[in-house]
Amino acid sequence: MHRRTLLASALGAPLAAPAVARAQDAFPNRPIRLLVPYSPGGQSDTVARLVAPKMAEFLSQNIVVENRTGAGGSIAAGLVVQAAADGYTLLFESFAFVVVPLIHHGLGFDYETAFAPIGQAVALPYVLAVRKDFPADDLAGFIRAVKASPGATYGTPGIGTPGHLAGVLLAQQAGIQLQHVPYRGGADAARDCGAGTLDAVIITANSIKPFIDDNRAKGIALTSAEQRGTLAMLPPMARTLPGIDLTSWNGLFAPAATPAPVQARLEAALQHATRDPETIHRLALTGNDAVSAGAAAFAERIGRDRAVVKRIVAETGMTIE
Repeated sequence: MHRRTLLASALGAPLAAPAVARAQDAFPNRPIRLLVPYSPGGQSDTVARLVAPKMAEFLSQNIVVENRTGAGGSIAAGLVVQAAADGYTLLFESFAFVVVPLIHHGLGFDYETAFAPIGQAVALPYVLAVRKDFPADDLAGFIRAVKASPGATYGTPGIGTPGHLAGVLLAQQAGIQLQHVPYRGGADAARDCGAGTLDAVIITANSIKPFIDDNRAKGIALTSAEQRGTLAMLPPMARTLPGIDLTSWNGLFAPAATPAPVQARLEAALQHATRDPETIHRLALTGNDAVSAGAAAFAERIGRDRAVVKRIVAETGMTIE
C-alpha cells in the first residue's frame, strides 16, 4: 500500500478521486426524507405512502415520509429549498405546486426555478357532478340549465384547486354564471351536493363516487382531456368545450441544484414504484391512475398547467393573502 501511495504521488494522481466517485455511486447511503405539505390521510399523503416502499426497495434505503403542513404547501417547499441539494430531502407535491406561487404573495423563493421535477406519480381527474334533481344529465344540458337560471352553485376543495380553475374555465367558455363555494375538502362538498343543498361540485372522483353510486348525485363530465380514473365512463368536458384539460396530479421534486446522476436515480426509483402491479392496483383503489412518464414529460405537464393557471389568475385576480 505504501509503494502504491508513493507511486501515485510521484505521478501526481489525485488520491481522493476514487473515494469521491464511490461516494457518488453509492447514493443513497442514508435514509431519504420525503416531505408532504398536507395532513396525514389526505390525497398527497396517501399516494406518497403507497409509492415510497417500492422506491425504497429500488434504492435499498429507507424513505421517511414527513408531513409539514401550512401556507398552502409552501412551508414544506421552503424546507426542501433550504436543504442541501443532495437528494436526501425531497418534496412530494400536488397540482398546488403551480398554483401556490401565483396566488400566495411574499414567498421567499421561486417555485419555477427552485425545484427540479423528478417525475409524476399519479393523475387524478376531477369530476363535475350535480345534485340528483338538477335538470341536466350531460354537460350540454348543464349549460342550458345554468343559462336559464344563472348563478348555480358549485363546490370545490378550495380556492385555486383544479376544481375551482375548471369551474372558471367552464363558465368562461360556456358563457354561463357560476357561483363558487370553496370548502375545506372534497368530502364536505360531496356531502352537501348529495344532500341537495349545493347545485354542483367539481371535485375528485374518489370524493363524489359514493354519492353517484347510490344515486344521491349525478356525474356529468371529467375535467381531464381523456377518460380515466374510477369514473372513466363519464365524458371529458373537452368533447363539448374543446381545450379544457385540468387534471390533478402528485409528483416528486428535488432542489434544482441536485446533481443530475442523483436526479436520474430518483426518477428510476419512482418509475419502479409506479410500474409495480400491486402499487398500481392500490393506487387505483384510491382513485389514482399511476403515471410512469419521466422527468421530461412531467416538466412539460407542469409548464402547460402553469400557463393555464397564469392566464386564469390574471383574468380573475384570484389571490390568497
